Amino acid sequence: MIITNNELKSFYYGAYFFEETSDGYLQAFQYSKAQMEYFREAFDFWYDRCMASTAKTLEFVTSATELSFDYKIIWKGSEDSFELMIDGLISGIEYVKDLEDEGTISWSLPEGQKKVVIYLPVDATVLIKSFSINAEVEPVSKNEKVLWLGDSITQGFGPLRSSLTYVSITNSIMNYDIINQGIGGYIYDKKSLMKMEGCTPDKIIVSLGTNQFESETMTDVEEYYETLIGIYGNEIPIICISPIWRGDCPDKIDIFIRFCENIKKIAGSYKNIRVIDGFKLVPHLEEYYLDNLHPNSLGTEEYGRRLIREISE
Repeated sequence: MIITNNELKSFYYGAYFFEETSDGYLQAFQYSKAQMEYFREAFDFWYDRCMASTAKTLEFVTSATELSFDYKIIWKGSEDSFELMIDGLISGIEYVKDLEDEGTISWSLPEGQKKVVIYLPVDATVLIKSFSINAEVEPVSKNEKVLWLGDSITQGFGPLRSSLTYVSITNSIMNYDIINQGIGGYIYDKKSLMKMEGCTPDKIIVSLGTNQFESETMTDVEEYYETLIGIYGNEIPIICISPIWRGDCPDKIDIFIRFCENIKKIAGSYKNIRVIDGFKLVPHLEEYYLDNLHPNSLGTEEYGRRLIREISE
């Protein structure tokens, strides 16, 4: 049977709102229109990535044995993947580098009832339509609603696998209902923080700072948290993850460490913000990084699982 775009929204996770194109594709957005307009005027690099699919997921329970959907890639940064997970096990991967910009993805599923997760690419903007499946689908039940704010590491660049970003790993285990507002190259920028009508998260996670560690002042960081608290109040729990280790600037490491310590002091001054030390989340070894800045799949696995332990405690 063909799932209509309106029906698809019921098990399409990670979106703030949806729009349908003139040729029938469904596009999901994680930012409000006002926020995207700000990025458009501020910096093309941010604007392109604020509309990326950012490993959004289709999640449902079904007894189906076949599914397919049409896709269209309208923007491409890096070439990561579409992925199929069945009962927690990755069972299919389609790499963006091997796909045309428009086509159909089909997967066979095992017999019996199972939970299915389809991860969309991280660093590309993907539209989908004509979702077809040969049995009924039931949307999954989610836990806390989490707003995740960050840069390229949070968006998911590094492992070049959509299911292996640290956010995807954390979410897979914690079963959050997330909106991932990570953008490649992003910084502590209060202007992007705007009230999103109808979006009231149970928890907010902020992982920013590595792109601006040479700043002469901490004003941007201070104003960011003042603005965030001003919008969401001081009752919603916020987690600040200070920047993780980076090995690409050994001559500036003292400046980087000092900047990270200042972030922890500023965020830690608020009663509803818990600070997690990013230096403790990924080993300080080149083997865990794609480029000594973005964790690779080994690094994101460590990041996600260590973060889960920190959050659980």
